[in-house]
Amino acid sequence: MPLALLALAVGAFGIGTTEFVMMGLLPDVADDLHISIPTAGHLVSAYALGVVIGAPLLAALTARLSRRAVLIGLMALFVAGNALSALAPGHGWLLAARFVSGLPHGAFFGVGAVVAAAMVAPERKARSVSLMFLGLTVANIVGVPAATLMGQHLGWRATFLGVSAIGVAAIAALALLIPRDHGHAAPATGLRGELAALRSLPVWLALATTVAGFGALFSAYSYITPMLTDAAGYAEGSVTLLLALFGVGATAGNLLGGRLADHSLRATLAGGLTALVTVLALFPLLMRAPWSAALAVALLGTAAFVTGSPLQLMVMEKAASAPSLASSANQAAFNLANAGGAWIGGVALAAGFGVTSPAVAGAGLAVLGLAVAAVAYGVDRRLAAPGTGRERVVAGHVPQAAETVRH
Repeated sequence: MPLALLALAVGAFGIGTTEFVMMGLLPDVADDLHISIPTAGHLVSAYALGVVIGAPLLAALTARLSRRAVLIGLMALFVAGNALSALAPGHGWLLAARFVSGLPHGAFFGVGAVVAAAMVAPERKARSVSLMFLGLTVANIVGVPAATLMGQHLGWRATFLGVSAIGVAAIAALALLIPRDHGHAAPATGLRGELAALRSLPVWLALATTVAGFGALFSAYSYITPMLTDAAGYAEGSVTLLLALFGVGATAGNLLGGRLADHSLRATLAGGLTALVTVLALFPLLMRAPWSAALAVALLGTAAFVTGSPLQLMVMEKAASAPSLASSANQAAFNLANAGGAWIGGVALAAGFGVTSPAVAGAGLAVLGLAVAAVAYGVDRRLAAPGTGRERVVAGHVPQAAETVRH
């Protein structure tokens, strides 16, 4: 695997750290800025809104630029957003700075996945993408706990300065390790080609699978703390360690999914979603004892992140002629899954179905993800049938045979 993947992983590590560390810093930020915890929670939403808006917007605006230059520019924006967060004089300024911090998130992962896949042989694409995402999962094990600890002892502003330093290191790594060769030059398709790829039905089905599949994860994970304390009987002080188990499971699942998807992308995706349905459906039973609850947390991370690389690669393949915008849109879909899954889990909880009901609701979403993936498979088979004449319209590119006839 190319050493350049390390540069992408460092950037992913910084992004993953800043995305999730705010949850642990909310009490400190609220006390320092003299606001309530719910008001401080809007800082999490501001970041997510930045991701959803920034992912397709920045990918579209930079469609004609060198991908290497785009990655460095996105990381520079990331550094600026986190530095502004550290220097924000009040809640309003911090809210705006968190929004700016979220803007490059989706486009960095989207363009980074395209670059990672381009650096290796076709049979190693999924593994290459999973190594970039390794930075995100490791951030949950190392980055977030360390940054939270820094914020608690040195102040929350020090945390964002530290994250900015990670961003600077990522910029240096990208400049040194990402080659300037033809494979990472500006895409030939430009904005028009990128937008045309988004008219593809298979691309939208892949994005819908992402929303449903990861919505299932966040339906349960958003309410994992009350499950562990109220159902499994853990003390609140033990939750941080248990969430690190989730990070370990996510890292293992990410690496496993990348390796398996290079052999069979669809089988890996179907297997991961099936495993996610099973784990979530068993949550009410697994949460009855501390040891099985800890196992459930680790298995949840593994089952969910087995599907991460296959979903990203599937979107890229469906938009093969112009993958950057579609790949970035998939990152927006991840964040929509975060918001939508948390909302659905909250509805189940508010309805009085029990503290583990968000996990059961998540199992339903995972079943929906399997159904959408099955529909996508059927569409692909139909389009691949000889004589359909629809490959160009739906797949977003002209097949080689069609090009030969036309010229």
